[in-house]
Amino acid sequence: MGFDLDRFEGPVDPDLICKLCGKVLEDPLSTPCGHVFCAACALQWLAKVGSCPVQCQKISTKELNHVLPLKNLILKLDIKCDHRERGCDAVLNLRDVASHMRERCEHRAVEDCKDGCGLALTLKERSEDHSCLQALRTHSGLLQTKVLSLEKELKRQSRFLLKLKIEIALFSDPLVDIILNANGRI
Repeated sequence: MGFDLDRFEGPVDPDLICKLCGKVLEDPLSTPCGHVFCAACALQWLAKVGSCPVQCQKISTKELNHVLPLKNLILKLDIKCDHRERGCDAVLNLRDVASHMRERCEHRAVEDCKDGCGLALTLKERSEDHSCLQALRTHSGLLQTKVLSLEKELKRQSRFLLKLKIEIALFSDPLVDIILNANGRI
């Protein structure tokens, strides 16, 4: 389902963006017709539709191929730590981000607060004095930011879905096919 564009340092080449989810390709798969999508996106799409998402031909999941050179190129991109909302300002290769978050990030959650708020405490918070009130305020702000981000993503996905519906309607209408053929567009 891809990596969010806002996590990357600088602009990302449009060829590295999945046409289904609009995010940076995660575990890219190639179709026989040469289109590339995130593995999760392509598999979900094919389970429902059974054709290339670009609508150029019928395909099955058996015909998909991993694109390892592209995956390796993507893993070299610089990305911000998942815990940036908690204060981590680390920027590292995508290849190294999982081990950073698991082993080195001071802002990773290590235990739940037992003083009343029940929030996950980071390694850094555990070693400092923890204020439940301040932590709940911060958490509320993070949740509000996340809601705004999800609303923005929902609008983007809705526009994309509308575009797909229009394209499907156009290509499924025989009259449109006749008009396009008569004008030499197909």
